Amino acid sequence: MTRSVWLKADDAVGDWETRKRRITAGLEAGVDWVLVDDADVERVRELGAVNVAAFRTDDGDVIDDAEGDEDAEPDAYVVGKDGEGDGTVDLPEDFSGSADLSTIRRGNADAAYVRILDERYEAFAEEAAADADHTIVVGEDWTIIPLENLIARIGDETTLVAGVESSEEAETAFETLDIGADAVLLDSDDPDEIRRTVEVRDAAERERLDLAYATVTSVEEAGSADRVCVDTGSLMDDDEGMLVGSMSRGLFFVHAETAESPYVASRPFRVNAGAVHAYVRTPDGGTKYLSELSSGDEVQVVDREGHTRTAVVGRAKIEKRPMFRVEVETEDGDRIETLLQNAETIKVSTSEGRTAVTDLEAGDEVLVYLQEGGRHFGESIEERIIEK
Repeated sequence: MTRSVWLKADDAVGDWETRKRRITAGLEAGVDWVLVDDADVERVRELGAVNVAAFRTDDGDVIDDAEGDEDAEPDAYVVGKDGEGDGTVDLPEDFSGSADLSTIRRGNADAAYVRILDERYEAFAEEAAADADHTIVVGEDWTIIPLENLIARIGDETTLVAGVESSEEAETAFETLDIGADAVLLDSDDPDEIRRTVEVRDAAERERLDLAYATVTSVEEAGSADRVCVDTGSLMDDDEGMLVGSMSRGLFFVHAETAESPYVASRPFRVNAGAVHAYVRTPDGGTKYLSELSSGDEVQVVDREGHTRTAVVGRAKIEKRPMFRVEVETEDGDRIETLLQNAETIKVSTSEGRTAVTDLEAGDEVLVYLQEGGRHFGESIEERIIEK
């Protein structure tokens, strides 16, 4: 599931200058959508690149795109403001007579905006979700139960957008029922709160890996090889690194060069990842050969607890260096290995903490990521492949 953050910026939040400040903060933070009145669509386009959703303020008739300015057309029209969805107009006894739902069903709106005032509005949102690409639900004296009900009932019918006022509420919305809302609609002017909500989105998107310890059986000099340093456009923390290795079924956790050394300055954007033949894990769960990496590629950064994030490669630096061959045995008795540069600055994660590869000894426990199946062009496949 791809999560997203919508930012509410219609006239309910203030005059244009107030809305403009909110939208600008959202663009800088990296929100995915901005929700405005249709009169503001072109203004938003001028501020920056973002998906724009707009409340319909006309009679719901189809607008001929050929006659208007394409920049003034939103990516999605939203029905419900000043209508049935927000309680301005009473809900009909029979939803088949709903003006809001008819607007969606005629194709004149892509999304429904519903304030959950009581159980009937919850049922109305469920009805709208059957035809709307996006269903925005905003709680009044919000409890988590309506959101749980909608997540359970709607399934994949629509993109469910939960209204929130803080990053804490956003985190709850993304975690509800272990499935969570697809998106949140944030109503906040605070740039820090907007930024934190985007960070919550990113955290919800990230893969969590189960890392395990394997026992070192051998560390031996392996001559010289072409070694790759992966320099990213991101700074990494002390407990972060990448997963690399000679065998796709088992990758080694190699620390970023964040530690100070008497030999060289720290390079917290860099992982000295090993020889050109080795795999490195990518954010989509695949792998690439280190030799294939180039500027603009994405790699997966992981910490000791298995939390992951994405980093962009700035450059891949290849040089001939002396190498160690490191072999370990897993709990199941499998043996995996990799080549790492023979240097004090290259560190792996052991049960005793960060350890230089030059200090590794048989019996040490190092952190690895184990996975089943072989790889074909970086993709996992169900095929018998022998790596040795």
